[in-house]
Amino acid sequence: MSNTIWSVDEHLEDVLAAVKPLEPIELQLPDAQGCVLVEDVTVPVALPPFDNSSMDGYAVRVADVAGASEEFPAVLTVIGDVAAGSGELPAVGPGQAARIMTGAPLPPGAEAVVPVEWTDGGTGGGPATTMRPAGAAPEGAGGEVRVHRPAEARAHVRARGSDVQAGDLALAAGTVLGAPQIGLLAAIGRGSVTVRPRPRVVVLSTGSELVQPGEELGQGQIYDSNSFALAAAAREAGAIAYRVGAVTDDAEVLRATIEDQLIRADLLVTTGGVSVGAYDVVKEALSSVGDEDEPGSGIDFRKLAMQPGKPQGFGSIGPDHTPLLALPGNPVSSYVSFELFVRPAIRTLMGLPDVHRPRARATLSADKPLSSPAARRQFLRGTYDASDATVTPVGGSGSHLIAALAQADCLIVLPEDVTSAEPGTEVEVILLG
Repeated sequence: MSNTIWSVDEHLEDVLAAVKPLEPIELQLPDAQGCVLVEDVTVPVALPPFDNSSMDGYAVRVADVAGASEEFPAVLTVIGDVAAGSGELPAVGPGQAARIMTGAPLPPGAEAVVPVEWTDGGTGGGPATTMRPAGAAPEGAGGEVRVHRPAEARAHVRARGSDVQAGDLALAAGTVLGAPQIGLLAAIGRGSVTVRPRPRVVVLSTGSELVQPGEELGQGQIYDSNSFALAAAAREAGAIAYRVGAVTDDAEVLRATIEDQLIRADLLVTTGGVSVGAYDVVKEALSSVGDEDEPGSGIDFRKLAMQPGKPQGFGSIGPDHTPLLALPGNPVSSYVSFELFVRPAIRTLMGLPDVHRPRARATLSADKPLSSPAARRQFLRGTYDASDATVTPVGGSGSHLIAALAQADCLIVLPEDVTSAEPGTEVEVILLG
């Protein structure tokens, strides 16, 4: 560990240079949600695959309903029903009509659909309001329908391929698969796609003082919140997260635990034990894990010109050179460090085009100036109001104020050369929502 002080940007650049997008794999649609497509998907069959009705009504020939009116309706013989999913279709000849449901294929011979509201619905009475159930021809209707209005060719018919044509590009490589994209893939018959998988991120907290939530706290103990917060943040970023509850402050135990976890990790995140205390077990456990014959492997512990989150560790570990980020143990420091370094690494592994949170400029709304240490980039918690582009700080600058973090939806960035930010000045914010 040298005495070099790294800037936030240098450290991030270093992390991202070492992280490569994961190799593409073929996944079934349910598993591909949230993943990035690595192939162009073209449409194998036109959608809809056949001409179909956009209404409940009657499939007719145009000539048979020409000039029809309520006073002089066209009287047609009903030859049968066409439901959605119908196989054998009745052919509609001169003077005939077929009852047809929305989405059902247009039967041969028919040229248009008249909605049921333009007819008597086969009752022999006035205009119908709904289709009668199949097989419920009213007494004395004689299998006839009276049509009260003419229809043009193709009226109320959705043409084959009007949604997409066979051979069209359905989704381009690089598309992130959300719900509508998964729906489109299913609609064109694709059961699986080639994507970059969601990275598997193992989050491990260290500290003998940590107790799992739900258990009793003893003297000098605190609840382990970091492993929960960071596993949740990894999941929000798109990863599959595995949480390993607190590992005791013993370098051998920790090293063994990390080695056990490598099998299921594309990225390891530890929290705690990285500063300069006597019990900084992560540093002790990981300072000797590099391969002698592998330049650049092993974990480098650094001081960053930032607050909170000055102590950071980064490197690769194990036979597959799995990237590992060692974050500080302070809840707010670890979360801010996650946002700045781990989240972009996860998004890089996924092959996403944009790995960073959106940023905005906002006017500082505060009752007193914000102070910031010289030569350090400070990240303060804030609430951002998009309507008037203002930001209000929440909580103080203490790195342990986790309650304030839960109220915040952005980080206020005070650059290295700023030691005081007056109310009303413009600041940069990183939006966390």
